[in-house]
Amino acid sequence: MSDLTDPMDQVDWGRCGGLVPAVVQSVDGEVLMLAYMNREALRRTLETGYAHFYSRSRGKLWMKGEVSGNVMRVKEIRIDCDSDSLLVVVEATGPVCHTGNKSCFHRRLGEPKRYSNAPDYSLSILRELEDVIRDRRRNPREESYTSRLFSEGKERIYKKFGEEAVEVLVAEERSRVICETADLLYHLLVLLAYNDIELSEIMEELRRRRK
Repeated sequence: MSDLTDPMDQVDWGRCGGLVPAVVQSVDGEVLMLAYMNREALRRTLETGYAHFYSRSRGKLWMKGEVSGNVMRVKEIRIDCDSDSLLVVVEATGPVCHTGNKSCFHRRLGEPKRYSNAPDYSLSILRELEDVIRDRRRNPREESYTSRLFSEGKERIYKKFGEEAVEVLVAEERSRVICETADLLYHLLVLLAYNDIELSEIMEELRRRRK
């Protein structure tokens, strides 16, 4: 007799506190990464066909490649015999690891971390910075420049972004262009957070335009 149970209910969510490990494997059999799913992440994965996970460090749902564009199209999901872990078989677009390597398991135990010569398109540092900025808004700190910007309001935030844009335009030395651009990106993230816009929404709009 075939098992017609809802796939969501086949997972033993209670055993691991609502999260289950998800081993991600390429269609050719290479293990790419390990992440975690909650009910919503699995539901979004099944609905969209793209791998979604739950970030324990950030406490939020995320789609692999939402910023970098290195998405994972899911071909198959398998469940283990105890119903408390998943195997997600995917077609990956671009490198999976933030180091630029194809797989997060790119080194043997005892070897140093290796960064690929390819640029890091994961933009993980921007996601981390975005999380810090949003936390400073929710939980202001007296000594925090970011918290002070939010307390001074829209006019100050927009003015600082404009000033930093001008600094990029007038910078002449390469090192200054790099530094001023970093300042510009920071203030852009503050501006976006003030308007409750996430970086992933900007990336999705760029991806839509590219189509």
